[in-house]
Amino acid sequence: MDDVYIATGKRKTSIARVRLLKGKGEITVNNMPGLEYFKRETLMIQVNQPFKVSDNLGEYDVIARVSGGGLSGQAGSLKLGIARALIKVDEELRKILRANGLVTRDPRMVERKKYGQKKARKKFQFSKR
Repeated sequence: MDDVYIATGKRKTSIARVRLLKGKGEITVNNMPGLEYFKRETLMIQVNQPFKVSDNLGEYDVIARVSGGGLSGQAGSLKLGIARALIKVDEELRKILRANGLVTRDPRMVERKKYGQKKARKKFQFSKR
């Protein structure tokens, strides 16, 4: 059996478990073709970014299990997972991926709602009288 490279990516509240294996460049997310799952071409461009930057477009098949969050967060987590798997394939790719900001996990999360307020930062309307 071919070498299988496994990595995990996270973004917001979504987690992507990625399996990378030699192939024709097919991306399968939760047993569906990538474009069918993500519905938007822009998200697929984001997911393919690690391959494009490292000149590996169409060389590896991706089988991913994604859970939590929305489509945008899931695409971001998949992108990070693919980048980490590519680093396991070839350590030399780390420099290129790092230069394009694909190795760093995005730390931004939704701020929690505070009591006595409408949302995290929005307050209830103030009434002077």
